[in-house]
Amino acid sequence: MSRAFTRQDDNETGLSDIGERPVSQHRNLVTPNGLAAMDKELAELREEFAKAEASGDRERIALVSRDLRYWNARRESAEVSVPDTDSKVVRFGMRVTVEDDDGKRKSWTIVGEDEADAAHGTISHVSPMAIAMFGKAVGDVATVNGKDWEIVALEVA
Repeated sequence: MSRAFTRQDDNETGLSDIGERPVSQHRNLVTPNGLAAMDKELAELREEFAKAEASGDRERIALVSRDLRYWNARRESAEVSVPDTDSKVVRFGMRVTVEDDDGKRKSWTIVGEDEADAAHGTISHVSPMAIAMFGKAVGDVATVNGKDWEIVALEVA
């Protein structure tokens, strides 16, 4: 019989090659905005799954299913954390402004891993910079990769 008339195995179509999205082993701290973003992502993925299922697109179903498993796991383990407004030291959820020896300033808000985007002013709570800053106050120095950064401002984001 010609191969044209046989059912392709999932291994032949590449569906088995998509793999799972790795889930971090760190605590899944999130900001309230991060939790809302997770809920939005899950809703969009559920809609996309329904469309893929209706169209019979097996590859899209597999990809969306993988993403749904990831976001469901992240949502189930999410711990919303909001810093104390009176805190005088760096905590999760705070916006921190630092200055290097050349007077160059940078500001980041410390957020959950799935929320982090340094180009847009957010860094993960497990990043080297956030870890170096936790528990420090204005005037303290955080050292990352041999470079010193003085904390010059703190605010609850």
